[in-house]
Amino acid sequence: MNGLALHERPSASASWRIALPHTTAAVPVARALVRTALTEVEHAADCDTAELLTAELVANAVEHTAGRGPIELVVELAPTGCQVEVHDPDPAPPGHLTRPVVEEPDVWQEGGRGLLLIRALSSSCGHRPTPSGKAVWFRLPAVPAQRRPV
Repeated sequence: MNGLALHERPSASASWRIALPHTTAAVPVARALVRTALTEVEHAADCDTAELLTAELVANAVEHTAGRGPIELVVELAPTGCQVEVHDPDPAPPGHLTRPVVEEPDVWQEGGRGLLLIRALSSSCGHRPTPSGKAVWFRLPAVPAQRRPV
């Protein structure tokens, strides 16, 4: 994987950064990178939740920025948890991360629930402008060893 920076089993933190294809093929690549990042350094964040939320961010970036430029995935691990960012070329803020939920979403409606899921399952989430567009991110806390699945 070109552009991948890997730091092995650090005591304080580690980070991974990769350019993703601007297609739906980016979603499984992003999920695999997050799982690898969390398991390679035996990180304590919840892998399943990290994969799910990463897939939502990447799918949104692919869908809403079609053909506009590169997408990049950044995974940062720290002793307190992990942060995942998806960088895309569109400077417009993502919908449900920037405005309060006024009404319950229609569970039968296609689309629009991914960002609500990110808000519900992450410890924090948001977006920030970048020189080439924006980064949408979420954080997950480290899970205490006694609460991790075996």
